[in-house]
Amino acid sequence: MLGSTRVVQVWARSQPTDLRLGFQGLAALVEREFHRQVHSGDLFLFVNRRRTSAKILLWDGSGLCIFAKKLARGHGRFAQLWRAPAGGSPLRLTAAELNLFLERPVAHRGPRRPTTRPK
Repeated sequence: MLGSTRVVQVWARSQPTDLRLGFQGLAALVEREFHRQVHSGDLFLFVNRRRTSAKILLWDGSGLCIFAKKLARGHGRFAQLWRAPAGGSPLRLTAAELNLFLERPVAHRGPRRPTTRPK
């Protein structure tokens, strides 16, 4: 899991995240909403509203790392981590659940798009 053999805790934000945020923005979310220290070595998962992109923030002992995954078109979406737009407290996942989350997107059948452009 991300090349690590150590035991880590995984925390997921339970509401959609603007993934244009970088190191400082995601670290601020961790400290403000997760009530965790970003330098703890835990993994922090963030997913965009459409559930097609995800970022993981990790302190590796010498600096912050961001791992990102964007699903290719037609390859489904990540599982839904929230029930309402307002969200709630962070979710705790196991390392195995994180691996499944990243490697096994769920099928998505969204609204059909018109084949011709409206006039």
